[in-house]
Amino acid sequence: MKRFDRFLYGFLPGIVLPVVFMWVYLDRFYPGDFTFWEIIKQIYPSALLGKLLLLSVMPNLAFVFVFYKSDSFKIAKGMMVSAMPYFIGSIMML
Repeated sequence: MKRFDRFLYGFLPGIVLPVVFMWVYLDRFYPGDFTFWEIIKQIYPSALLGKLLLLSVMPNLAFVFVFYKSDSFKIAKGMMVSAMPYFIGSIMML
């Protein structure tokens, strides 16, 4: 279990960070008085959600770059693996 400790330090924040970034982005820049889930329901069938998913993964990639440059390869690998479902989902929606 010890060898997975650093991987989990990257994986768990990597799963949560895009959702938090998407929430902050929609809360700040989406016009209207809708909640987060109502906005997601409105843009779900369109390609706009795929583009939003790609945009929300950008903080993950920035952290991957920072951890890779600081020689924390397992944390960077965890962040990259956690970004894969978002990449696959965005490709399916485009």
